[in-house]
Amino acid sequence: MTDSVAAAQPTGRMRFAAAFARRSPQAVAGLVILALLVVGGVFAPVLALHDPYDLSTFSIIDARLAPGEAGVMGSVHPLGTDDQGRDLWSAILYGLRISLFVAAVSATAAGAIGTAAGLFAGWRGGWTDRILMRIVDIQLSVPAILVALVLLAILGRAVENTIIALVTVQWVYFARTVRASVLVERRKEYVEASRLMGFSDLRILAKHILPNCLGPLSVVATIEFAHAITLEATLSFLGVGLPITEPSLGRLVANGFQYLLNGEWWISLLPGIALLLLIFSLNLVGDRLRELADPRRGGLA
Repeated sequence: MTDSVAAAQPTGRMRFAAAFARRSPQAVAGLVILALLVVGGVFAPVLALHDPYDLSTFSIIDARLAPGEAGVMGSVHPLGTDDQGRDLWSAILYGLRISLFVAAVSATAAGAIGTAAGLFAGWRGGWTDRILMRIVDIQLSVPAILVALVLLAILGRAVENTIIALVTVQWVYFARTVRASVLVERRKEYVEASRLMGFSDLRILAKHILPNCLGPLSVVATIEFAHAITLEATLSFLGVGLPITEPSLGRLVANGFQYLLNGEWWISLLPGIALLLLIFSLNLVGDRLRELADPRRGGLA
């Protein structure tokens, strides 16, 4: 009887899922859209009609075909083709793939560096905290896109260099958020009790303080994931981000920009819509996570 009652109790994940969906159909819609886009990017080699960057699979004769128009070989292109004759549906899927990869790696690395810096600064305090926070303040006073442009002008166009530039401009957001949470948590009784019990600083930070920072940290992670996608797309659109051999959604938008006035709108517009949906869905999910992490709005209750 006890086992059946325990089994009927909702788990932590179930309570979180219920709280996430409650009174927020926009967040659920955003999560569904995001899931579809992620699946499309991850399984691009399966869902795409062909590899749009394999020279043997497309012809320049099929360049700038309208959506639904057939090529010279009889194959129909549901979203048309770009200026090089690449199938746009396939190009968007592969563009999603590279955009998500760059954003995921850069946001994860920035989160790890920023979290470590925030924990260290908030816990140690004193000059350590002042120096790290002055570095954060100085970097935040400069537009992120400008810092990334300067770094890529020095490092050159490459996937790894773009990731380095994004990590450099993003870690400060994680550091400031975690540092603020640590300053609140370090004054609580459970931290004092851990100190009296002889726990090391590393154990207190890892086992007690860091778990209590995960709420605001998850919100910042969602926002910065969308921020990374936006920055990378902007850099690629300007021609200083990813190389042509690794095109993202921003690069696809740039490819058709010069053809907009000719009425060939689909080359830029359709990748732009995919980029917009990706960022919009991430923002919807991030807004809901922010509400759940805010105890003044009821949290998970």
